[in-house]
This record gives sequence, C-alpha cells and structure tokens, in this order.
Amino acid sequence: MTQNSRLHARLHEPQLDRRLLLQGAAASVLIFRPGAAFAQSGDYEAIRSAAQAGKEASIKRIQDWIARPTIAAENRDIELGCNYMMGLAKEAGFQHVERIPTDGAPGVFATLDVGAPRWMGVYFMYDVKQYDPSEWSSPPLEGRLVDKPGFGKVIVGRGAVNQKGPEATFLAALHAIRAAGKKPPVNLALVCEGEEEIGSPHFRQIVQHPHVLPALKKCLGIIIPAGWQNPNGSVQINLGAKGIIEVQLISSGERWGRGPTHDIHSSQKAHVDSPAWRLVEALQTLVSPDGNTPAIEGWFENVRPLTAREKELIAQTAAPTSEAEAKAAFGVKHWINDEPWETSLERLVSQPTVNIEGLVSGYTGPGGKTILPARAEAKLDFRLVPNMTAEEALSKLKAHLKKKGFGDIEAIMSGGYDPTSTPENSRVIRAQQAVYDRAGVVNTLFPRSPGSWPGCVFTSAPLSLPAGQFGLGHGSGAHAPDEYYVIDSTNPKVAGLIDATMGYVDYLYEVATIS
Repeated sequence: MTQNSRLHARLHEPQLDRRLLLQGAAASVLIFRPGAAFAQSGDYEAIRSAAQAGKEASIKRIQDWIARPTIAAENRDIELGCNYMMGLAKEAGFQHVERIPTDGAPGVFATLDVGAPRWMGVYFMYDVKQYDPSEWSSPPLEGRLVDKPGFGKVIVGRGAVNQKGPEATFLAALHAIRAAGKKPPVNLALVCEGEEEIGSPHFRQIVQHPHVLPALKKCLGIIIPAGWQNPNGSVQINLGAKGIIEVQLISSGERWGRGPTHDIHSSQKAHVDSPAWRLVEALQTLVSPDGNTPAIEGWFENVRPLTAREKELIAQTAAPTSEAEAKAAFGVKHWINDEPWETSLERLVSQPTVNIEGLVSGYTGPGGKTILPARAEAKLDFRLVPNMTAEEALSKLKAHLKKKGFGDIEAIMSGGYDPTSTPENSRVIRAQQAVYDRAGVVNTLFPRSPGSWPGCVFTSAPLSLPAGQFGLGHGSGAHAPDEYYVIDSTNPKVAGLIDATMGYVDYLYEVATIS
C-alpha cells in the first residue's frame, strides 16, 4: 500500500482521496456485515472472536514492526527488514516463504496454498520513509498508543499507516482465520519489496523471478492493504495511479568546465561562473513561466486525454465533495489558474507534472558564509499519466537538457515506473464495492490516484492483472511527523482494528465467490 504505497501511497503520501470529506454522504454508522459467502460459511462468529482474542497480539505486531525500520534511502537495516518480513509471513501461516535477491534490496515471496479454486495476490512493502525525531510528539519508533480527538486510540510511529499498520491488519486477518480453526477461502501469493520509498528500482526483478511469476499468473488480481477511510468514513476507489520518475539533477564546475571545482570566496563571482545559477537556469527550461506546465520537448506527445467515462467519474466525485475542506486540508487558498473544482480535479487526474522536491547548494546553516559553491543539485519527481512511460520520460528529459545547452548537467534517476490502470468491472474492484457497501461505507470510483506505486509491474504484460488498494480503517501522516493508524475508533463511521481485520476476511470470501 503501501503505501506507496508508496500506495504508497505513492500509496504512502498525502493524497486528495484521503483528505476530502463528502458532505452528508456518510451519515450512517459503520456496521460490519459479512457477505453471503462469508455468512453462509458459518465462520463469521468464530473468526471475529479469534480476532478479538488476538487484538493485543495484533497491536504488538504493529509496534514491533514499527520499531524495526528499513529505510532504503539510507541503506538502513535492509537485511533486518527482509528477515523480519519473512518471519511475519511464516507466523501468519504462509507455508512457502522465500528471500528473492535483486540488484538492490531483496524481496520476499510467500504462498499460502489451501487447495482453494482461486488465487489472490497481495503486495507489501517493508521499507519506510526517513524521519526526524525532533519533529515528532512521541518517538517515531516507539509505536505509542495515544488518544486522538475525533478518532479514538491510535498508534503513532513511522510506518503506522504507510504501510505497516494496514499490512499487519491483513496479517491479523490470517491469524484470526487460523486461530478459529478455519482456512482462507482463497490461496494467497504475497510479493514484498524493500525499496518502495525510493521508487522501486528493482521490483520488476522480484516479480519476474522464476518462482514468483508463475504463482502471480494464477491470481485473479492484486490488492494492497490500506487504511483509506476518510474521517467521515467514505472511501475513494482508485482505478489506477500515475507513474513516476525521481531524478537528481547535478550542476558542477568540474563537469561543466566552467566555474570552480571547489567552493571559493563569493567575491570571485565578479569573474567566475556559478554552477548554482546554471542549475537554476536549466530548471527554468523544464516548465512554463508559472511553473505549472511541463515544457520538456515532446513531453505531451503520448499523453492520453481523459475518456468520457473518466470525466463522468470525476464529476461524480466533485459534486458531493467539499472543495473548502479539500483546500483546508492542503493549506491552500487557490487551485492552479483559479480553476473551478471539477476542472481542477480533471487536471489532477490527467496532467503530468514536474516538481522540485528539494534544491540545495553551498551553505545553508545559520548566518552567511559568502562562498561561491562549486556544486548545486535539485531533486525532482515527474508524475506520468497514460500512455507515458518512465523510460520515455527520462530519455526526453536528458535530450531536452542537451538541446537547451545543459548537457553537462547530470540527470540521475533513482527510481520510477509507469502509470497503472484497472478496469472498473474487474472482480478486484467489484469485490471492494460489495464489502464497502455492506458496511455502509460510501465509496466512489476515481480514474486514478495522483500518487504512485509500482503496480504497473502487475497491470502490464506479461501479467496484465487488475490491481488496487483495499481496506477499512483510517490513518494519516504518511511521510510526515506523527504518522498514525486508528486502533480503537470512537468515530462511528471509521473502522477500528477489529472491524478492519474482518474487512479483509470478508474481502477474501467475496473474491472467492464473485462471478
């Protein structure tokens, strides 16, 4: 989910669909009701009792996982994270658990084969974003349980919602099924990576492994566990996600052949070129003067316009949604060009973007240092829409810089992948709608998430599987301080840990029988 997530996502960053409040649409209280297949099985009461009995163990599982962060950007505890993920899978009942080597962080592949007619795929990530403890109200690795007004008791920690909380809740569902003496209604294939938060540069190697690909080919689809209920209980079901490439642009005197090869006194600027100003000049060529429209040559060449159905879905989401609440959530007063709400949502779904994540050069500490830096760098992300590809985007970026006279500026891609799309009539999506509807959770379809996750590895050839996020429950703060996930909900419209756990159980039963 994974975030990235990721969901993360990426599944795992603040997104519009996690923030918007549907006006009056979620007046009813969440009441979990099992589907016909689940109810007729006679398993419901036993599994729910087992979930309740295992609640403290489920909470501890989340806390223990939070206490063991894997941070790919810092190359921190990669093997520890992989081994811990393997242990979690074994404890949840997966019979086959395997470490999958890559050119980067290893993946984890596991199968739970109960002899059921159908297979379902599940995507996990075991890495998390970086954190600064000084910005948190409680230690980010403690997983402290605190009372949060409007939500109840929540667990606070890095990875709480992105994605360890929802993933551990899915595992709790498997623990409850087994503790009740039952078997899952479908077979499961779990595929997990440790590099989602750096753009999943080696995830395709995991999926294409000769042990993994044949198992995934048997699946009817893939889900990412998620805690995406809004505060009013509603959920937005995304039918896809934008792709992304993350790129570091570096301007240096050494590579340029002009400017200093090491930092020098700023008085020399009168007769020495500046790599920092060169980078600024190069960045300005990437976008329109207002910074909002990509100006890279050929960038829109393969961009697919919105379909009539996609515009219809956007209108259905815009109509009952509070634009004021959305602006307040993001801390903004205007959309680009002061566009109307529905038009702005169409832009969100349809437009590729060029964004500066960070810009660093020279001295940034207290006071001044009067230097002329020899090096400047910017970190950017480029969001991609159908029918763009990550490979195409990087190639066009490099060609653009060279043509504009900035061929000396290094463009280093750290990770990225293509956009995803999943049909709304797929069983993966219709099963979600059925579970949400039974729980009284207002749900709407949306063409694609503006965030990104490596789902293209599933939705493209050779797998071409439907894929999406699913989960009751709520959390927020992905990539930010005080990230949290709801455990005991005092909000009658939002599921707590037990109902979220049962949601995954019901979803598996729904997938097992949906036509």
